[in-house]
Amino acid sequence: MITVYITLIGILFLLAISDLVVGVSNDAVNFLSSAIGSKAAPFKIIMVVAAVGVLVGAVFSGGMMEIARKGIFNPQLFYFSEVILIFLAVMITDVILLDLFNTFGLPTSTTVSLIFELLGASVAIAVVKIYSTHENTQNLGDFINSAKALAIVSGILVSVVIAFTIGALVQYITRIIFSFNYKKRLNYYGGLWGGFAITAITYFMLIKGAKGATFMSEASLYFIQHHTWVILATSFIFWTLLLQLLYWLFKFNILKLIVLVGTFALAMAFAGNDLVNFIGVPLAGYESLKEFLAHPDAQADMFLMTSLQAKVQTPTLFLLFAGLIMVLTLWISKKARSVTKTTLNLSRQDEGAERFGSTVLSRALVRGSLQIGSLVESIVPHKLHQKIQKQFEPYEPTIKTPIKDIPSFDMLRASVNLVVSSILIASGTSLKLPLSTTYVTFMVAMGTSLSDNAWGRESAVYRITGVLSVIGGWFFTAISAFTASFILAMIFSYLGIFGVGMMCIIAIIILYRTHLFHKGRIDVEEQVEKAIPITEKNIIQQCNNTVSSTIANINTLYQSIIESIINEDLKQIKIISAEVKTLTNETKDLKNNLTHVINKLHEDSFETAHYYVQVLDYLRELAHNISFISKPCLEHIDNNHKKLIDIQIEELNYLRQKIGEFLTIIEVVIREKEYIRVEQLIGLQQELLQIIAVDNKKQIKRIKRLEVGTKNSLLYLSILSESKNLLLNSISLLKSQRDFTISDERSIR
Repeated sequence: MITVYITLIGILFLLAISDLVVGVSNDAVNFLSSAIGSKAAPFKIIMVVAAVGVLVGAVFSGGMMEIARKGIFNPQLFYFSEVILIFLAVMITDVILLDLFNTFGLPTSTTVSLIFELLGASVAIAVVKIYSTHENTQNLGDFINSAKALAIVSGILVSVVIAFTIGALVQYITRIIFSFNYKKRLNYYGGLWGGFAITAITYFMLIKGAKGATFMSEASLYFIQHHTWVILATSFIFWTLLLQLLYWLFKFNILKLIVLVGTFALAMAFAGNDLVNFIGVPLAGYESLKEFLAHPDAQADMFLMTSLQAKVQTPTLFLLFAGLIMVLTLWISKKARSVTKTTLNLSRQDEGAERFGSTVLSRALVRGSLQIGSLVESIVPHKLHQKIQKQFEPYEPTIKTPIKDIPSFDMLRASVNLVVSSILIASGTSLKLPLSTTYVTFMVAMGTSLSDNAWGRESAVYRITGVLSVIGGWFFTAISAFTASFILAMIFSYLGIFGVGMMCIIAIIILYRTHLFHKGRIDVEEQVEKAIPITEKNIIQQCNNTVSSTIANINTLYQSIIESIINEDLKQIKIISAEVKTLTNETKDLKNNLTHVINKLHEDSFETAHYYVQVLDYLRELAHNISFISKPCLEHIDNNHKKLIDIQIEELNYLRQKIGEFLTIIEVVIREKEYIRVEQLIGLQQELLQIIAVDNKKQIKRIKRLEVGTKNSLLYLSILSESKNLLLNSISLLKSQRDFTISDERSIR
């Protein structure tokens, strides 16, 4: 039996390694987004700073992993065997849940997930205890520290509102002082801002870091605690004078220093305080095993874990090893970058393709905000309003920066993100208020982006939908963490070691499948990023390549759809429908990037831009034509309606062949710019339209003779109608692409 429990503790430590990987991948957004978004330094430098912060924070980590031991449940009422099952349920749930969030690039709170997993698993085991014996007189509330759990959750929810509000307010004031063209103002206020910022971050590191360090002496902690204001005043004066002097003499980049120091501080705080979320449970299991082995005569299902109430210092070696795993994960985890990308997408200053859609709530919030804004504008004096608005006018640099090098936001906002987050987290900690670093840093970033007018009328509804989706995901974290760990603890309680083994296998399968899913999505994104960027010189060739490849794709899809409906191949039509959806999204993205491409054209090429708009319109129409063919075909096969009759199959096969040849010629003409063949293609189009008209009449005769049913007729006529539209839009696209190419050549001359 002892061997079994040693094995289970081994599984806990393996899960801890997995949890460190998935946890860092999600929490990395807390300390990476500001530096990466502002491009304060090359990516490798940012990662080195963050890695050092994580490593230092791991060593500084508070050795008392209290929340995992007694924060949520009362261990003195649980037996050793029950506590181990609670810990296993928590760790397996945590690994799966955080990995799912990472896969979809959504930031969540590792603190909230741990709390509700402990709550769910301990409730499950407590329920089993209560109902398995009539001698047990305790109530469920005796087993659970519900007051602590409720305090933590309410504190986190309050911190969300406070973080967003203060982030927005501080950024608004900061932007009024510095404006977007802040380099001129740094000459006067740069030292003051730098001194204040680094002092705030120093306070943050003292409160969140040093006091929890395993190697700090009592005398050092006493000195810090009783001389905090002296330390902060000295720090402010020193850094203000030093930074202002460095800026005047060497034009030293004060904001870059603030961002990098802030990144280090948040990384240190993350490793120092959130480490409990990843290794606290396995270490509690390890301490439980040590206590159980210290009593050779004890029985696992009769040995109460009263010892978990005592404070136990975690060995520094364990903390250092955990820190090394986190540092390694930072460098190799692509999921960490996906989560960071979500935050940057919601807070970036410029417009562009939005990840999230529009909802009724987001539209209502934007509409309400506009009305409030109009009311405030009517109250504020006109001259004051103009002066304030001038401070928020975007600064346009004289030298055009390549798109890939444009930051999501400037370093002034990045410094505000880090300073406000540091102050809020440090203040909450000093007041012993529970909060989530993820929630605070994310909501501060959203608040500052709102104040910076990053959520303009072009993007506000989409950004708000994104923020609401992330916040909704936090509630989903709590509910799913509680439910999943409750179910797992129940399974383990009744199936024992067999249940643990089964769930470990299921967890491995889930992790593998999410890895493949995420890898596929990343591969697509990397292909897009590696694509040759559109420039003024290559724009025609790039557009030709895009249009010709899209025509080829449409041709392939059309052939496959007709083949699927003829063969009644449900599997194939489902695959094709997914590809059609991808095609529709691609053409939508092309349309969303319309202004970007037009800006790349020559200044006087208005006619060229007009034709380019037409090209995109017809591409979208072609994608819709294919979609309107695939959807009824999928529904027809999926609903098991009657197969097409032989004569219909014969007609569709002939039409498919002819349209395939027609689209192939169009693809070649566009790719090779052989527009002299346009008249020939118009003639082919007319022949095909005549074939469709004849097939339409034949189908009507079949309907009259009752040879076919209603579903059959609707499907067949729909295919013919959209095939006709496909032919019409193809020629229109060809003509627009021809005019686009010719007009651009004229503008160059």
